[in-house]
Amino acid sequence: MYKYIWYIIFGISVCYGQKDIAKGYFIQPLDIPIVVSGTFGELRSNHFHSGLDMKTNGEEGLNVYATAKGRVSRIKVSHGGYGKALYIIHPNGYTSVYAHLKRFSPKIEAFVKERQYAKESYEIELFPKSDALQVKQGDTIALSGNTGGSSGPHLHFEIRDSRSRPMNPMSFGMDVKDTQKPIVNSLWAYSKDKNAHVNGKQEPYRLKLTPQKDGNFKAESINALGNIGFGISTIDKQDMAANKNGIYQILTQINGKENLKFEMNRFSFSETRYVNRLIDYGYYKRNRSRISKLFIEPNNPLTVFKIKENNGFVNIKDSLSYSYKIFVKDFKNNTTVIDIPIEGKQTKIVTAPDKPVTPDLVEVNKNFTYNSGVFDLLIPKGSVYEDTYLDLSVNGETASIHNNETPLHKNMTMVFDVSRYKEEDKKKLYIGRVNGKNKPSYSRTSKKGNRFSTRTRTFGKYSLFSDTQKPTIVPINVSDKKWISSATHLKIKINDSESGIKSYRGTINGDFILMEYDYKTGMLVYDFNDKIIIDSENNFKLVVLDNVGNRATFETTFFRKP
Repeated sequence: MYKYIWYIIFGISVCYGQKDIAKGYFIQPLDIPIVVSGTFGELRSNHFHSGLDMKTNGEEGLNVYATAKGRVSRIKVSHGGYGKALYIIHPNGYTSVYAHLKRFSPKIEAFVKERQYAKESYEIELFPKSDALQVKQGDTIALSGNTGGSSGPHLHFEIRDSRSRPMNPMSFGMDVKDTQKPIVNSLWAYSKDKNAHVNGKQEPYRLKLTPQKDGNFKAESINALGNIGFGISTIDKQDMAANKNGIYQILTQINGKENLKFEMNRFSFSETRYVNRLIDYGYYKRNRSRISKLFIEPNNPLTVFKIKENNGFVNIKDSLSYSYKIFVKDFKNNTTVIDIPIEGKQTKIVTAPDKPVTPDLVEVNKNFTYNSGVFDLLIPKGSVYEDTYLDLSVNGETASIHNNETPLHKNMTMVFDVSRYKEEDKKKLYIGRVNGKNKPSYSRTSKKGNRFSTRTRTFGKYSLFSDTQKPTIVPINVSDKKWISSATHLKIKINDSESGIKSYRGTINGDFILMEYDYKTGMLVYDFNDKIIIDSENNFKLVVLDNVGNRATFETTFFRKP
């Protein structure tokens, strides 16, 4: 009975605590001024950025502090992604997240290592019991680092609500100095129905922008008709850093009336891939620049739109004048305004070229299947955002599946028949995507009899490849019959240039040792402080497997004071 009463009280406290955002509840996780290399909601590949990337002066090893009291509810250590990450749940129901850490505080580090050794695995995910790892606000919980998918030393910091939705940490008082207006790179107009046009054309039209003395912009006047929408490429820079970061808010008005508002305060992980529907995906793939569409097309359920009158579209009628304005804001309310004069005018239209019609139509709400005898393809319903004719061909054991300018929301499944291969040769086969340099990139391959399959959310050219080469192992600071008593770590570099590293296992005198792997550098590191060594003479063995099972083994004997 007491347990149920506690759950009721806890639920009430969580709801009450999350009704309003308490700006004084969380302190900053670093004791240096916050300078960011990434803002909340920033447009990234296939997702919105879910936190703040806090710069650490280009260094690793800065103290990371618990931003409020609570308990460590989750610990994850992985080669990619967040690397070493801590999750702390707080009494108000929110969770703070700290990622790309170098190492945890001594108590947490010991907790994790004990379980890594028990599992004999560097990668691990733990959910400590509620009383195992309690922390107070301001406790040092870790040191900042560069682990996982991080491209440089920094702390990735998040605040999530009770439904695990990331929220903008700036809303909680994480102060970032910013006195600069957002920067506009380009502005585009789109014709969105068969009778619409912009300056007589139906292709996306780039508008010329004239800077004004106040830092705002005046766009060229356009003649248009029908349903049109606009798109904008824009970034923000905060003080104290040159990083090109994301925008907090975009608001549009037509003749003084608000018709679209895009705001980055909170989103759910389940919707984050719809960033590919928000942007002009084909333009991004061709030009590596993201245009945010200021209109909402079908199959775009993003909750970051707060106002969506006519889904952001502007309906232009003949002989009428319109004033369309875009307000681009950062969190500190620095605002860049773009004024676009529009004249409604019926004119002769240069129609956009029809999209090629092929026998292979993928419909939004239907599964699509294809079979060529040696190659099968399944694209589940809900994978494309609009009905799409595929450019699909199979030549021998190479399948060319459309192009990478069309986004896929769900995984398609490709299956290759390998019955013509000898059993011994099948072991070395894998499915790879052919990149722009005509080289294969490993795609995780499942092997069941004569059917090899892979799942991916990227269109492109795929084929079967054979990897017969072993991984390479290069010792960095150990060699046979040498003393290494002064070294704090044992370092080995590993690499596999074809299918890639799948696993590795190191032992000293037959006992498993925990080796940390940085896939960005290929470095494997063992910390001698783990105290596995009890003898002066030590036999080290490392076994490395690639993704098709090629095995490389390195063995040596070294001496060290126990």
